[in-house]
Amino acid sequence: MNRTDALNVVKESIARAVPDADLATLGPDEAFRDALEMDSLDFLTYIEFLGERTGMRIDDEDTPQLTTLSSSADFLVAHVK
Repeated sequence: MNRTDALNVVKESIARAVPDADLATLGPDEAFRDALEMDSLDFLTYIEFLGERTGMRIDDEDTPQLTTLSSSADFLVAHVK
């Protein structure tokens, strides 16, 4: 998976978890959980959609790497074949 594809998957997963999220105003290194006012259930839903979309298992210890658009995309590039 290349970085552009990974970033698209991240944005699609966030949009599915928080349908009214305005991703256009979100910076690449901004913590989107705070910026989009995601509660823990929204964040868990995002992680589940991300796992579904990529076919990979995402463990609890991976979630700190999935808090910005940029770090989430980097994680996917590194872990998805």
